[in-house]
Amino acid sequence: MKHLHHLPFIALALSVIGTLSAAKSPYQSVLQHSRIRGRQHGPNVCAMQQIQGTDKKYFTNCKQWYHRKICGKPTVISYECCPGYERIHGERGCPAALPLVNIYKTLGMVSATTTQIYSDRAELKPEIEGPGSFTFFAPSNEAWAALPVEILDSLVSNVNIELLNALHYHMVNKRLSSDDLKHGATFNSMYQDSDLHIHHYPNGIVTVNCARLVKTDQHATNGMVHVIDRVITAITNDIHSFLDTDDDLENLRTAVAMAGMTTMLESEGPYTLFAPTKEAFEKIPRATLTRILSDPVALKDLLNYHILRSIQCSEAIVAGTPMETLQGTMLEVGCNGKDMTLNGKAIITRKDQLGTNGVIHYINELLIPDSAKTVLELAQGSAVTTATQLFIDAGLEPNLSGSEPLTVLAPLNEAFKGEEVPRRDRLLSNHILKGQHSSKVLYHGQTLDTLGGLQLRVFIYRNNLCIENTCIAAHDKTGRFGTMFIVDKVLTPPMGTVMDVLKEDSRFSTLVGAIQRAGLTELLNQKGSYTVFAPTNDAFRAMPSGEYNSKLITGVWYLAEFQKGPVTHSKPSGLLAKGVTALEIGNQTHGTLAVPPSNPVLCDSSPPPPPPVRSFSGRCLGPGVLRCADRIPAPPARRSESSSPGSSR
Repeated sequence: MKHLHHLPFIALALSVIGTLSAAKSPYQSVLQHSRIRGRQHGPNVCAMQQIQGTDKKYFTNCKQWYHRKICGKPTVISYECCPGYERIHGERGCPAALPLVNIYKTLGMVSATTTQIYSDRAELKPEIEGPGSFTFFAPSNEAWAALPVEILDSLVSNVNIELLNALHYHMVNKRLSSDDLKHGATFNSMYQDSDLHIHHYPNGIVTVNCARLVKTDQHATNGMVHVIDRVITAITNDIHSFLDTDDDLENLRTAVAMAGMTTMLESEGPYTLFAPTKEAFEKIPRATLTRILSDPVALKDLLNYHILRSIQCSEAIVAGTPMETLQGTMLEVGCNGKDMTLNGKAIITRKDQLGTNGVIHYINELLIPDSAKTVLELAQGSAVTTATQLFIDAGLEPNLSGSEPLTVLAPLNEAFKGEEVPRRDRLLSNHILKGQHSSKVLYHGQTLDTLGGLQLRVFIYRNNLCIENTCIAAHDKTGRFGTMFIVDKVLTPPMGTVMDVLKEDSRFSTLVGAIQRAGLTELLNQKGSYTVFAPTNDAFRAMPSGEYNSKLITGVWYLAEFQKGPVTHSKPSGLLAKGVTALEIGNQTHGTLAVPPSNPVLCDSSPPPPPPVRSFSGRCLGPGVLRCADRIPAPPARRSESSSPGSSR
């Protein structure tokens, strides 16, 4: 009992801890940041950012503050009284709280005088002056001025019915602060209990029926006032009803019916639909549109790529944000000044057409996802236009536009710079693999069949995924029936054995003679995997005359030694390594050979050999890889049989 007098203090401490740990709403977090940025100008001052050339002002967050940009446009910083406070002449900041008066008088203090005037005309004044507890989403003066003249005239000329109903639709019969305005919440308005839809976004923006709250939490004796940036109207139709009644969406309505998606757009949602207009469909080549409309899978992917599984009001967009579509891929929803953008393009012609189950934004360009495209369409407008034209010139367009599963190795445009690549149909057909592959499931040593009849090998080394001599340089582009691997080089298909290639090329005649004298001809003609560092004749001639014969003789011995056992040196001090390998240049004094785990290399603790191997050029062949060297690798001193390359260490 003697400790009971401590209980009030414990309760108080727990209450404080609970209050401090309570998560702030996104709006409150942004408001707090604006207070921090404005506090140097006095108490209760908030920093505001206004987009240059517009009347749009926002509380600032950390990113916007440092970038000084919203929607990609420069902003001007101003310092204003935070909600609920006002200035006093001669004093710093905003030290005084706004007078606590009824809603009608509060409207006059928060730049909603037009709403105040219309409340008087509609005989709403007695209601919002009297007892009660209301929330008024009051349109700003600019919001009323932005209404089309004919709509405003219709409201004002029938003040007792239309105007009163319109104002009642902006009211809720209870007090709601910004903390009560949760994302996705719905409240009954005072006009026939019609729903008001609230969205509270992570960036701190709060909307009601897609109208942004520009001044929040203005307390009154009989409720709360939130000033909004537009006049809102009652919502009665779902998204599909818009499609049914708007002739500009006739093509979309037909496509939705063909895909069997009508019921979905009538369901609860919520959805955001980027609705292509007639103009958008007319921009698509007729053959492409016909192909998609006749393919149920491609059509559904196309339509789902236009739909988000959430309501995204335009006023909530202040920067480009990737959003997942029903199709499963991302769509970047952003803004550029006053324009809302999709994937960086200002193609939205009408915004914020709100339905009971979502919102529609009209667009004048059809969005076609990769999953609905042919391989040829994937390549158009990308960084592989040179290769694409070569495929077309080689008569392979039907393959790239058809329904046969395939994978195309498409070299980047840079791969053709400085080289004149003749149109060789067989070479290009070997850039097309049978079957639709994903780079995520390729494995080291895998072989892939080409349309040209060859088998290509897959090599994986650390972060590099290569098919023969060319490596994948970008993420897969996966189409309806085919996939495109963007690669860094023109493919050199495997051809002949190592000896065949060396004999064919006159640059290696000296090396060929050395290999023959070492008795390695049969080895390099048989099946297997090898990497040969092949010195050219010029490399031999560059050697001092006194060293030529001795090094060549020693080199012949060293080549012969390599056939006796596994490779024991990780440094390129020899000419032949078993296993197709990848080369990694460690620094300017020596290189490192990396050999697959199935063919282990035992590291030599001796210092790296002084003569560097300075340049290599790879050439893929049947059983191995040939790399040209412009310097002769130095063979190690001849060792005793007990320490020969075949002995273990």
